[in-house]
Amino acid sequence: MMRWVEKKDDALSHWARDLKQRRHANVAVVAMANKLVRIAWAVMTTGKAFDAERGALAKPAAVTA
Repeated sequence: MMRWVEKKDDALSHWARDLKQRRHANVAVVAMANKLVRIAWAVMTTGKAFDAERGALAKPAAVTA
């Protein structure tokens, strides 16, 4: 993922690109892995989807019966 952040324009890629410029590559990779695990945990525990454009959990869609 860290190899492709230069070509993407979403919030997560912006964060990774900035971190990659400030820190050593290995530190950036570990930080990215940590962030992805935290996102996965939040998605699993809340049931909400992840919105990559905003870099946050999406609001759940309204359920219509």
